[in-house]
Amino acid sequence: MDSMHWPSESELDVIRERVAEISGREAKEVRVVISPYRICPLGAHIDHQGGTVLAMTVNKGILLGFVPSHDSQVLITSGQFKGEVRFSLDEVQLPRYKRSSSNFHEECSWGNYARGALYALQKRNNHLKQGITGIIYGTDGLDSSGLSSSAAVGIAYLLAFESANNLTVTPSENIEYDRLIENEYLGLRNGILDQSAILLSAYGCLTYMDCKTKVHKLIRPPELKEDPTKEMKNKFKILLAFSGLKQALTTNSGYNNRVEECQEAARVLLKATGNDGAEPILSSVKLEDYEKHKLELEVTHAKRAKHYFSENERVIKGVEAWASGNMEEFGKLISASGLSSIENYECGCEPLIHLYEILLKAPGVYGARFSGAGFRGCCIAFVDADKALEAEFYIKNEYPKFQPELASQMNAETVLICDAGDCARVI
Repeated sequence: MDSMHWPSESELDVIRERVAEISGREAKEVRVVISPYRICPLGAHIDHQGGTVLAMTVNKGILLGFVPSHDSQVLITSGQFKGEVRFSLDEVQLPRYKRSSSNFHEECSWGNYARGALYALQKRNNHLKQGITGIIYGTDGLDSSGLSSSAAVGIAYLLAFESANNLTVTPSENIEYDRLIENEYLGLRNGILDQSAILLSAYGCLTYMDCKTKVHKLIRPPELKEDPTKEMKNKFKILLAFSGLKQALTTNSGYNNRVEECQEAARVLLKATGNDGAEPILSSVKLEDYEKHKLELEVTHAKRAKHYFSENERVIKGVEAWASGNMEEFGKLISASGLSSIENYECGCEPLIHLYEILLKAPGVYGARFSGAGFRGCCIAFVDADKALEAEFYIKNEYPKFQPELASQMNAETVLICDAGDCARVI
């Protein structure tokens, strides 16, 4: 499988040798967690309203090499960041809002996710006895914003601790554990889409998820329906194009208001239909009730509702297109999602919008959209495999014309060509 080409044997050998050096153990004892990044081709900005989404992983992400430490000590170093993280399983891990300088020493903030994984496992009464000694890597040269690297890191630590302690944990339980890391321990306000995609995906499949009921299913392309283990024909590539923006241009972008605007639209529509006792999210509103009462919404709320209902429809059509192998139709839906994100959800910033528009004109691109909110990070595109390199050249040539300053600050990995990935796992 293409997904199995990452990580390569040489990458694994390097990690095993590094862990062997810092632990004093043999390389053959080293285990490696593979925790991929995720993309969300369709279902943009509607998960918090109980909408439906389509996600999949790519063959790039987080690698965590480790050995059980045979005691309660945890020692982690990083392939990208300075310092090391040390703590004991006996320590009480406090959520960020409860920490103070007297009880928490945050010399390596990148280690928060390791501490958070311990917090989540202990909160659910998992009694860990063995720590880990290891090293964590992200895909070299890759700015992972927009690809859910935080969820990939959290899941990597969870799987490592569970493996070291011989715990049997289901993907559904780990989705909840990673939610505890992000929502409770770190105080981040996000849903469960990212960790669900990373833990539930399968090679070559789209992961369909109803964010209200949490029901999910895998949508296989035609060539994998009879034999999910076969290698896909190289029909398409996933292209990641990076803007150079690593931080949002402004914290006053209004994006944090979008959830409330969607909820207010839901309140108006539910009240109009006599259902104002229902949860004020747009998935509580029937499509026919939206069509009947949408003119009662003020302009901003009308735009948010339009995006929600049209995006849900694109997800349904996207399932059909993927299942039938119609990449042209699937791509058109992705591009329409990107346009609605700009016009109706009103997110994005100039560099990402420029990048989105360039991708739409690139050779062989079926469709493109922001990966994430569009205030930093990257755009994703599905591209004809035979034209992927041509598309990469076009993007690298065109983007500096619109954003010369950002483009000048970037490394060689401004465009990354990927294949479909698999779920997180330990090898």
